[in-house]
Amino acid sequence: MGKRMKLGGLVLSLCMMIVLAACGGGGNEPAAAPPESPNPTTSASAEPSATPSEAPVETRKAKLVLNWFPKAQHGGVYAAQEQGIFAKHGFDLTIEPGGPQVSAVQIVASGNAEFGLAHADQIVIAKNQGIDLVVVAAALQGSPQAFMVQENAAVEKFEDLNGRTVFIQPGITYWDYLKKQYDLSGVKEMTYTGQHVNFLADPESVTQAFVTSEPFFMEKEGVKVKTLLVSESGYNPYNVVLFVTKDYLDQNKEAVASFVQAFSEGWMSYKDTSAEVNEAIHAANPNIALDAIQFEDEAQREFVYGGDASEHGFGYMTEERWQTLIDQLAEIGLLEEAFAANEIFTTEFLPAP
Repeated sequence: MGKRMKLGGLVLSLCMMIVLAACGGGGNEPAAAPPESPNPTTSASAEPSATPSEAPVETRKAKLVLNWFPKAQHGGVYAAQEQGIFAKHGFDLTIEPGGPQVSAVQIVASGNAEFGLAHADQIVIAKNQGIDLVVVAAALQGSPQAFMVQENAAVEKFEDLNGRTVFIQPGITYWDYLKKQYDLSGVKEMTYTGQHVNFLADPESVTQAFVTSEPFFMEKEGVKVKTLLVSESGYNPYNVVLFVTKDYLDQNKEAVASFVQAFSEGWMSYKDTSAEVNEAIHAANPNIALDAIQFEDEAQREFVYGGDASEHGFGYMTEERWQTLIDQLAEIGLLEEAFAANEIFTTEFLPAP
């Protein structure tokens, strides 16, 4: 009888253990994870899976007008476009080439583009004309603009231009400065057309040039030349600058900050990836040979990454240089009056070096 009672108690205990195990209340194994939602992005109660830094960037359409046809001096722009840097910073960007009949200043001022590239003195003169633009980065710290002569011409300084034929673009600002600074009244001015036939025909003539391009073409023609940098005259504005209108900046600071970041990243990337980016520039402008783009790329590096940029980072600008430019243009009568440099440039959006 006692054995039957013990056996019955054992059976009852076993039954209770089975019931508890079935209810899940007594096991030591971790509970299984709940099944994932088949479509967590559409579930109202689902937590977002991406961190804030991984969240998609809102894309905005924008246009950048170049100061000339695509060249290596736009290398950072094409690097940022080809490598998705503009897209990463939220821009669906259209790049509009410049040219002799295209004014980036006028297009941006009219509201038909958000961003533009120009020479620094063009921005100052626009201010004098009542167009409020703000420069947010300098692509080239110095100017590769120069005068080019054939090797045997006795031209070593700016005074030596007197008595010679000079091929020069009408209205170019640095020429107005040089004529007054060095009294070049004895020069015979001829319109610069971009062609060098007449220059080559006259070994004593002088032509405007860029040290980043024309010497290369002359070398291919078998002509030895030398150059005199305009900056050696004391006239040395930033050469290619990124600008917006003051109104656009005031209303879109976040967009401007993002664009300057992308612009800067593009230029820093171009430094190491120019070989592939130059192919894209050539595709955008087949009229310039790939080897000419490569020459410009190498020749301009000191202008882009040297000077103040080597210490303070790409795009850097100083109030002193801007004010010097403003005062120089006022002195030669191209401005009605001088104004404060901080009205037309800011380094607020440049990345830290």
